[in-house]
Amino acid sequence: MKKTIIYFIIGILAIVAMSGQVEATSSDLELNHLAFEARINTDGSMDVTEKWNIRIEDTNTLYKTFQTDQSKYSDITNVEVTEVTNGRNQLLRQQNQWNYHMPKGNYFGGMNEHNEFEIAWGVGLENSSATKVYHISYQVKDAIAKYSDYAELYWQFIGEEFAVDAKNITGTILLPVHVNNIDEIKVWGHTEDMNGEIYATNTNKIEFNINQFRSGRYVEIRSLFPTQMITSSKRGSNTPRLEKVIQEETTWANQANQRRKMRENSRKIIVIAINIIAIILTIFIIKSIIKNIKKIKNHKKLLPSQEIKYYREIPRENATPAEALTLFNEQVRGLNNSSYLGKIFSATLLDLSLKKIIDFEIQNEKDITIKILKDKPEELESIKDEKVIFKFLKNSCGNKNDQITIKELQKYIKKSPQKVLTLAQNISKSTEKALYEKQLADSEKVDKKVKIDTYSVLSIIAMIFVFMGCIIVMFSSINIMAVIPLFIVGIIQFIVFTVLSSRMSQLTQEGIDEKEKWKGLKKYMEDFSMLDKREIPEIVIWEKFLVYATVFGIADKVLKQLKMVYPNMSEELTMNNYAYMYLMMNTNFSNSFSNSISSSMSTAYSSAIGGGGGFSGGGRRPGGGRRRWRRKIVPLL
Repeated sequence: MKKTIIYFIIGILAIVAMSGQVEATSSDLELNHLAFEARINTDGSMDVTEKWNIRIEDTNTLYKTFQTDQSKYSDITNVEVTEVTNGRNQLLRQQNQWNYHMPKGNYFGGMNEHNEFEIAWGVGLENSSATKVYHISYQVKDAIAKYSDYAELYWQFIGEEFAVDAKNITGTILLPVHVNNIDEIKVWGHTEDMNGEIYATNTNKIEFNINQFRSGRYVEIRSLFPTQMITSSKRGSNTPRLEKVIQEETTWANQANQRRKMRENSRKIIVIAINIIAIILTIFIIKSIIKNIKKIKNHKKLLPSQEIKYYREIPRENATPAEALTLFNEQVRGLNNSSYLGKIFSATLLDLSLKKIIDFEIQNEKDITIKILKDKPEELESIKDEKVIFKFLKNSCGNKNDQITIKELQKYIKKSPQKVLTLAQNISKSTEKALYEKQLADSEKVDKKVKIDTYSVLSIIAMIFVFMGCIIVMFSSINIMAVIPLFIVGIIQFIVFTVLSSRMSQLTQEGIDEKEKWKGLKKYMEDFSMLDKREIPEIVIWEKFLVYATVFGIADKVLKQLKMVYPNMSEELTMNNYAYMYLMMNTNFSNSFSNSISSSMSTAYSSAIGGGGGFSGGGRRPGGGRRRWRRKIVPLL
């Protein structure tokens, strides 16, 4: 168990430690590419074009706002929005009035209700999705500050309120004229993740690039260039600027380098920790694999004393349907699941009818009543699983004179999930105990197999955690080789556990032999119509056979064969008072009752396990309506 706990620890540590390195895009908006093209003019203004290649889903309007701040810029003018389709540019219609939702094909550029400058355009994708290309152009007045030695551009192209991830962001800034020496252009870029590059690539050009931009970050560009390029500007002063800017940027660069160093050191610590844990755990698991391989070699699987193809008798006359199914599936513990429960319940009711404890009264094919004939049947005192089912049936009758229709029973089952869960657990426990008492199952072997099966399941779950850690490590540029050996040996261990589990029988040799007989009986019931009719038992035997055919899930097939072999069977059943045999032959009992009871049991059992029922379709989502995305560029304060 310790090894499994360590698996979980390393998997969770890997996920938690590296989760900050990778973020999946879950938004219904994502930019495939965002390109900025800016041209600085001699009057200190800046013409900007933003090219948006964006995936849009369930959105009516896109927009972008600028906080008004006269100390950063004086105005934004000349707004245009163009949609690019198949290489053709279509200028959208300008609208002078601000609206919360813009009509498709229209745009607005002006002050909104919050006193912010807003550029908004209608995309018309309220209930659909598409990838669109838009060009948004505008002019920022007095974007450049003029000083005695240098002119300065200091602009956030993307602010922290930008609510969309972008796979790639690029930018080009053109100066008014060329400089004599490219070193006269000073450039700096700021972004929280420190994952961008910026260069003066020509004597009049600045370029920047950022990959895998995450929303809630910012992209800020700062540049100094000869002041002579700007003839006039309302911003700036007749003082030098270069020294102050270099001091600021040097301080920020040192802080950024410290953050990078801390990140790198954190990654190194994580790598060392993962390597140490992985090595220790790998050694531990290898030892466990070797130990369990030895167990596999020394542990021989129990085989039946004699192989049986067909078995024409009931292996044990007093065997209950639950016991027969448990031995057949060799699953002594854990029988309390919905797939088995319905079959056991239906087959046990048939067995109780055969024992004259209950009776079926048939009005018509869809109107069948179960009547309880004995209040406290003594014959069930030693048959605990059937006693549990009888008690459940009696409680379902309530105050109805110990009788209930099939429809009423189905409703009771569906409305009582907790009682169904308790029923399943009690059947499983009583059946397990009975098999121990009859020396058909070995409690020590059952405990060992359950333990091995638990290891096997938990190992593969833990490996999923480790695999997730591997993926995160891979995308975090951390050495994945630290975790891969652990993952491989973990899978080997899972295989070893599975092989060992398959060799560990829960049954004694006597139980294995009886299991072989139940398999032979099931095979015989499936094929008896093809055998020599002299070997086919009398109808009275089939009355008992059908109990087990029901629990094995082959009642329909057996009934079809009986009708072929005994064409006059209905008359004989009526004459000799074979109650439930007549019921099954003439009312399609297996489908109308057994399968529906199984379905009801499954529904109730699932509800009990889940703590609640299912949801119906439809309904309103919280909040009522979806607001459009807000994209905001905030100039430096």
